[in-house]
Amino acid sequence: MVSESVITSVHNPQVKRLVRLRQRRDREEEGVILIEGAREVQRAARAGVTVHDLYLCPPLYSPEAEDVAATLPGRRAVLSGPAFEKVSGRDRPDGVLGVAATPDVALPDPGRDAVVVVLHGLEKPGNVGAIVRTADAVGASGVIVLGRGADPFGPNVIRASQGSVFSVPVVAWEEDRALAWLRAHDFRLVACTPDAPAVYWDATLTGRVALLLGTEHQGLPGAWRGAGGVSIPMNAGGGADSLNVATAAALMLYESARQQRARAAAGSPA
Repeated sequence: MVSESVITSVHNPQVKRLVRLRQRRDREEEGVILIEGAREVQRAARAGVTVHDLYLCPPLYSPEAEDVAATLPGRRAVLSGPAFEKVSGRDRPDGVLGVAATPDVALPDPGRDAVVVVLHGLEKPGNVGAIVRTADAVGASGVIVLGRGADPFGPNVIRASQGSVFSVPVVAWEEDRALAWLRAHDFRLVACTPDAPAVYWDATLTGRVALLLGTEHQGLPGAWRGAGGVSIPMNAGGGADSLNVATAAALMLYESARQQRARAAAGSPA
Protein backbone atom coordinates (compact mmCIF):
# COMPACT_ATOMS: atom_id res chain seq x y z
CA MET A 1 0.00 0.00 0.00
CA VAL A 2 1.46 3.36 -1.03
CA SER A 3 1.47 5.92 1.78
CA GLU A 4 -1.42 8.41 1.44
CA SER A 5 -2.49 6.94 -1.92
CA VAL A 6 -5.91 8.10 -3.10
CA ILE A 7 -8.50 5.54 -4.12
CA THR A 8 -11.51 6.90 -5.95
CA SER A 9 -12.96 3.94 -7.83
CA VAL A 10 -15.40 1.56 -6.12
CA HIS A 11 -13.94 -1.10 -8.43
CA ASN A 12 -10.43 -0.72 -7.08
CA PRO A 13 -9.00 -4.09 -5.94
CA GLN A 14 -8.45 -2.78 -2.40
CA VAL A 15 -12.07 -1.63 -2.19
CA LYS A 16 -13.25 -5.00 -3.46
CA ARG A 17 -11.12 -6.75 -0.85
CA LEU A 18 -12.57 -4.65 1.96
CA VAL A 19 -16.09 -5.46 0.78
CA ARG A 20 -15.22 -9.18 0.82
CA LEU A 21 -13.81 -8.87 4.33
CA ARG A 22 -17.25 -8.01 5.62
CA GLN A 23 -17.93 -11.74 5.24
CA ARG A 24 -16.74 -14.00 8.06
CA ARG A 25 -15.44 -16.69 5.71
CA ASP A 26 -13.18 -14.24 3.89
CA ARG A 27 -11.85 -12.77 7.13
CA GLU A 28 -11.06 -16.23 8.46
CA GLU A 29 -9.32 -17.22 5.22
CA GLU A 30 -7.05 -14.17 5.47
CA GLY A 31 -6.72 -14.28 9.25
CA VAL A 32 -7.74 -10.65 9.62
CA ILE A 33 -10.45 -8.53 11.17
CA LEU A 34 -12.14 -5.37 9.94
CA ILE A 35 -12.37 -2.52 12.45
CA GLU A 36 -14.49 0.47 11.55
CA GLY A 37 -14.73 3.66 13.55
CA ALA A 38 -12.13 5.96 15.07
CA ARG A 39 -12.94 4.96 18.64
CA GLU A 40 -12.84 1.25 17.87
CA VAL A 41 -9.57 1.42 15.92
CA GLN A 42 -7.99 3.49 18.68
CA ARG A 43 -9.07 1.05 21.38
CA ALA A 44 -7.74 -1.86 19.34
CA ALA A 45 -4.37 -0.13 19.00
CA ARG A 46 -4.26 0.67 22.71
CA ALA A 47 -4.94 -2.99 23.49
CA GLY A 48 -1.89 -4.04 21.47
CA VAL A 49 -3.69 -5.07 18.29
CA THR A 50 -1.50 -4.25 15.30
CA VAL A 51 -3.58 -2.35 12.77
CA HIS A 52 -1.62 -2.97 9.59
CA ASP A 53 -3.67 -0.97 7.11
CA LEU A 54 -5.72 2.19 7.62
CA TYR A 55 -8.29 3.45 5.15
CA LEU A 56 -9.25 7.06 5.70
CA CYS A 57 -11.77 9.49 4.24
CA PRO A 58 -11.15 13.02 5.57
CA PRO A 59 -14.42 14.48 4.21
CA LEU A 60 -16.32 12.04 6.45
CA TYR A 61 -14.28 12.69 9.61
CA SER A 62 -16.04 13.42 12.85
CA PRO A 63 -14.07 15.68 15.24
CA GLU A 64 -12.97 12.56 17.13
CA ALA A 65 -11.96 10.79 13.94
CA GLU A 66 -9.85 13.74 12.82
CA ASP A 67 -7.90 13.67 16.09
CA VAL A 68 -7.53 9.90 16.14
CA ALA A 69 -6.48 9.56 12.49
CA ALA A 70 -3.58 11.91 13.05
CA THR A 71 -2.03 9.63 15.67
CA LEU A 72 -2.81 6.10 14.49
CA PRO A 73 0.09 3.97 13.22
CA GLY A 74 -0.18 1.81 10.13
CA ARG A 75 0.05 2.04 6.38
CA ARG A 76 -2.49 4.49 5.02
CA ALA A 77 -4.66 4.94 1.99
CA VAL A 78 -7.15 7.73 1.42
CA LEU A 79 -10.52 6.80 -0.04
CA SER A 80 -12.99 9.06 -1.75
CA GLY A 81 -16.42 9.42 -0.17
CA PRO A 82 -18.12 6.95 -2.55
CA ALA A 83 -15.30 4.42 -2.16
CA PHE A 84 -15.41 4.60 1.64
CA GLU A 85 -19.20 4.34 1.74
CA LYS A 86 -18.89 1.22 -0.43
CA VAL A 87 -16.74 -0.57 2.17
CA SER A 88 -18.45 0.87 5.24
CA GLY A 89 -21.04 -1.02 7.25
CA ARG A 90 -22.44 2.12 8.90
CA ASP A 91 -25.13 4.58 8.00
CA ARG A 92 -22.94 7.48 9.11
CA PRO A 93 -19.31 6.43 8.78
CA ASP A 94 -16.67 8.61 10.40
CA GLY A 95 -14.02 7.97 7.77
CA VAL A 96 -11.75 5.58 9.68
CA LEU A 97 -11.39 1.87 8.96
CA GLY A 98 -8.58 -0.53 9.81
CA VAL A 99 -7.50 -4.06 8.93
CA ALA A 100 -5.66 -6.03 11.59
CA ALA A 101 -4.56 -9.58 12.22
CA THR A 102 -7.15 -11.62 14.11
CA PRO A 103 -6.24 -11.38 17.81
CA ASP A 104 -5.00 -14.59 19.41
CA VAL A 105 -6.99 -14.51 22.65
CA ALA A 106 -6.73 -16.81 25.64
CA LEU A 107 -8.73 -16.63 28.84
CA PRO A 108 -6.53 -15.67 31.78
CA ASP A 109 -6.03 -17.89 34.79
CA PRO A 110 -9.11 -17.02 36.83
CA GLY A 111 -8.91 -15.28 40.16
CA ARG A 112 -10.95 -16.21 43.18
CA ASP A 113 -13.88 -14.03 42.15
CA ALA A 114 -13.66 -14.52 38.39
CA VAL A 115 -16.90 -14.13 36.44
CA VAL A 116 -17.26 -15.27 32.84
CA VAL A 117 -20.22 -15.11 30.49
CA VAL A 118 -21.02 -18.12 28.29
CA LEU A 119 -23.19 -17.44 25.23
CA HIS A 120 -24.91 -20.33 23.46
CA GLY A 121 -26.32 -19.90 19.97
CA LEU A 122 -26.35 -16.10 19.87
CA GLU A 123 -26.23 -14.99 16.26
CA LYS A 124 -27.13 -11.30 16.46
CA PRO A 125 -23.92 -9.25 16.55
CA GLY A 126 -25.67 -6.43 18.38
CA ASN A 127 -26.52 -8.68 21.32
CA VAL A 128 -23.06 -10.21 21.54
CA GLY A 129 -21.39 -6.81 21.31
CA ALA A 130 -23.65 -5.31 23.97
CA ILE A 131 -22.92 -8.21 26.33
CA VAL A 132 -19.18 -7.86 25.79
CA ARG A 133 -19.45 -4.14 26.53
CA THR A 134 -21.29 -4.83 29.79
CA ALA A 135 -18.81 -7.56 30.74
CA ASP A 136 -16.04 -5.03 30.25
CA ALA A 137 -17.88 -2.45 32.33
CA VAL A 138 -18.23 -4.75 35.36
CA GLY A 139 -14.72 -6.18 35.09
CA ALA A 140 -15.68 -9.71 34.05
CA SER A 141 -12.82 -12.10 33.33
CA GLY A 142 -14.02 -13.10 29.89
CA VAL A 143 -16.76 -14.03 27.45
CA ILE A 144 -17.05 -17.45 25.79
CA VAL A 145 -19.02 -17.64 22.55
CA LEU A 146 -19.97 -21.24 21.91
CA GLY A 147 -19.81 -22.83 18.46
CA ARG A 148 -20.53 -20.85 15.33
CA GLY A 149 -22.53 -18.07 16.88
CA ALA A 150 -21.84 -14.47 15.98
CA ASP A 151 -18.20 -13.85 15.12
CA PRO A 152 -16.84 -12.17 18.26
CA PHE A 153 -14.46 -10.14 16.10
CA GLY A 154 -16.93 -9.38 13.33
CA PRO A 155 -17.22 -5.69 12.46
CA ASN A 156 -20.76 -5.42 13.83
CA VAL A 157 -19.80 -7.03 17.15
CA ILE A 158 -16.83 -4.69 17.41
CA ARG A 159 -19.15 -1.76 16.73
CA ALA A 160 -21.82 -2.86 19.23
CA SER A 161 -19.17 -3.42 21.88
CA GLN A 162 -17.70 0.05 21.28
CA GLY A 163 -14.32 -1.65 21.05
CA SER A 164 -14.67 -3.56 24.33
CA VAL A 165 -13.82 -6.79 22.49
CA PHE A 166 -10.24 -5.55 22.73
CA SER A 167 -10.45 -4.90 26.49
CA VAL A 168 -12.09 -8.06 27.85
CA PRO A 169 -10.92 -11.53 26.69
CA VAL A 170 -13.45 -12.97 24.21
CA VAL A 171 -13.04 -16.47 22.77
CA ALA A 172 -15.06 -18.64 20.40
CA TRP A 173 -14.90 -22.23 21.64
CA GLU A 174 -16.70 -25.48 21.02
CA GLU A 175 -18.93 -26.65 23.86
CA ASP A 176 -16.66 -29.50 24.99
CA ARG A 177 -13.66 -27.22 25.29
CA ALA A 178 -15.60 -24.58 27.19
CA LEU A 179 -17.08 -27.09 29.63
CA ALA A 180 -13.70 -28.71 30.24
CA TRP A 181 -12.09 -25.32 30.97
CA LEU A 182 -14.85 -24.28 33.33
CA ARG A 183 -14.71 -27.56 35.22
CA ALA A 184 -10.92 -27.57 35.38
CA HIS A 185 -11.04 -24.15 37.06
CA ASP A 186 -13.90 -25.01 39.43
CA PHE A 187 -16.45 -22.59 38.06
CA ARG A 188 -20.00 -22.82 39.32
CA LEU A 189 -22.36 -22.82 36.33
CA VAL A 190 -25.45 -20.65 36.61
CA ALA A 191 -27.93 -20.94 33.76
CA CYS A 192 -30.38 -18.10 33.13
CA THR A 193 -33.68 -19.79 32.17
CA PRO A 194 -37.23 -18.41 32.38
CA ASP A 195 -38.69 -21.45 34.18
CA ALA A 196 -36.09 -21.75 36.95
CA PRO A 197 -37.67 -21.43 40.43
CA ALA A 198 -34.79 -19.37 41.90
CA VAL A 199 -34.76 -15.63 41.20
CA TYR A 200 -31.36 -14.34 40.13
CA TRP A 201 -30.97 -11.89 43.00
CA ASP A 202 -31.52 -14.70 45.50
CA ALA A 203 -28.85 -16.93 43.94
CA THR A 204 -25.24 -16.95 45.08
CA LEU A 205 -23.22 -15.30 42.30
CA THR A 206 -19.93 -14.96 44.15
CA GLY A 207 -16.67 -16.85 43.74
CA ARG A 208 -15.83 -18.30 40.35
CA VAL A 209 -19.11 -18.21 38.48
CA ALA A 210 -20.04 -18.76 34.83
CA LEU A 211 -23.25 -17.07 33.72
CA LEU A 212 -24.89 -19.09 30.94
CA LEU A 213 -27.25 -17.46 28.45
CA GLY A 214 -28.96 -18.76 25.33
CA THR A 215 -31.18 -17.29 22.64
CA GLU A 216 -34.46 -15.64 23.52
CA HIS A 217 -36.50 -18.15 21.51
CA GLN A 218 -34.70 -21.41 22.16
CA GLY A 219 -32.88 -20.74 25.40
CA LEU A 220 -30.17 -23.13 26.55
CA PRO A 221 -29.96 -26.78 25.45
CA GLY A 222 -30.40 -29.58 27.96
CA ALA A 223 -26.69 -30.07 28.57
CA TRP A 224 -26.40 -26.53 29.89
CA ARG A 225 -29.84 -26.16 31.48
CA GLY A 226 -28.84 -28.69 34.10
CA ALA A 227 -26.62 -26.06 35.70
CA GLY A 228 -28.00 -24.25 38.74
CA GLY A 229 -30.77 -22.31 37.06
CA VAL A 230 -32.00 -18.83 37.89
CA SER A 231 -34.77 -16.75 36.38
CA ILE A 232 -35.51 -13.07 35.96
CA PRO A 233 -39.04 -12.34 37.19
CA MET A 234 -41.54 -10.90 34.72
CA ASN A 235 -44.70 -8.93 35.39
CA ALA A 236 -47.48 -11.51 35.18
CA GLY A 237 -49.95 -8.91 33.98
CA GLY A 238 -47.79 -7.61 31.15
CA GLY A 239 -47.48 -8.70 27.56
CA ALA A 240 -43.73 -9.33 27.60
CA ASP A 241 -42.76 -12.95 28.13
CA SER A 242 -39.00 -12.59 27.71
CA LEU A 243 -36.18 -10.09 27.98
CA ASN A 244 -33.59 -9.22 25.39
CA VAL A 245 -30.61 -11.46 26.11
CA ALA A 246 -28.25 -8.50 26.44
CA THR A 247 -30.55 -7.01 29.08
CA ALA A 248 -30.66 -10.33 30.92
CA ALA A 249 -26.86 -10.54 30.82
CA ALA A 250 -26.54 -7.01 32.19
CA LEU A 251 -28.82 -7.81 35.14
CA MET A 252 -26.89 -10.99 35.94
CA LEU A 253 -23.48 -9.35 35.61
CA TYR A 254 -24.30 -6.39 37.79
CA GLU A 255 -25.95 -8.55 40.43
CA SER A 256 -22.84 -10.74 40.51
CA ALA A 257 -20.66 -7.62 40.79
CA ARG A 258 -22.84 -6.28 43.61
CA GLN A 259 -22.58 -9.54 45.52
CA GLN A 260 -18.83 -9.81 44.97
CA ARG A 261 -18.26 -6.29 46.29
CA ALA A 262 -20.57 -6.78 49.26
CA ARG A 263 -18.72 -9.94 50.21
CA ALA A 264 -15.34 -8.25 49.82
CA ALA A 265 -16.48 -5.33 52.00
CA ALA A 266 -17.63 -7.78 54.68
CA GLY A 267 -14.36 -9.69 54.51
CA SER A 268 -16.16 -12.96 53.86
CA PRO A 269 -14.22 -15.97 52.56
CA ALA A 270 -14.99 -17.52 49.17
